[in-house]
Amino acid sequence: MFITFEGCEGCGKSTQAKLLHKGLLKLGIDTLFTMEPGGTPLGSSIRKLLKVRQNLAINPEAELLLFAACRAQLVRDIIRPALNTNRVVICDRFADSTVVYQGYGRGLDLNTIYFINDIATDRLKPDITFLLDVEPDIGLERKRNIHLDRFDAEDINFHSRIRNGYLSEAKKDPSRWRIINALQPIPRIRKIILEIVLKMVDK
Repeated sequence: MFITFEGCEGCGKSTQAKLLHKGLLKLGIDTLFTMEPGGTPLGSSIRKLLKVRQNLAINPEAELLLFAACRAQLVRDIIRPALNTNRVVICDRFADSTVVYQGYGRGLDLNTIYFINDIATDRLKPDITFLLDVEPDIGLERKRNIHLDRFDAEDINFHSRIRNGYLSEAKKDPSRWRIINALQPIPRIRKIILEIVLKMVDK
């Protein structure tokens, strides 16, 4: 099973992805946790370019292709091999992030992004995607005392487009997406997600 977590900045998706990983391991379910951008030596190098605030200018098209390169390496080196040995794979962000951030956020053509994502992922789709939904201003406030990266530092209009993009994409494929109210207590969200995943495992 391939599970992905998506959401705006400060939504708590990374926390929930790691909690699910620990929860499944405790139940004896062989589970791998990974993240985007990152997860491989190439991905970690690209992550530094994409996330760290610096004087390096990256245009939207270059940003799109850097994420795609990172994803292609991760799918072929980490995700596919794990799935082929019947492991559960949890990924903190995946192709939907590129659709939303570079498409809805940066304004690049969505069909172009879908096409590039198909190449990068080898058409791999998550079995389920959890969207941790929160108002952008609340999410950014949660990260107020944390060092901001390139995306955190964007204006509120950018982050509003990100949230709207996620909700739009989720409507296109409701059988895959599960929208979770990220304002709930962390233990409550963890319980909801674990119950959903275990039902799928039983099937």
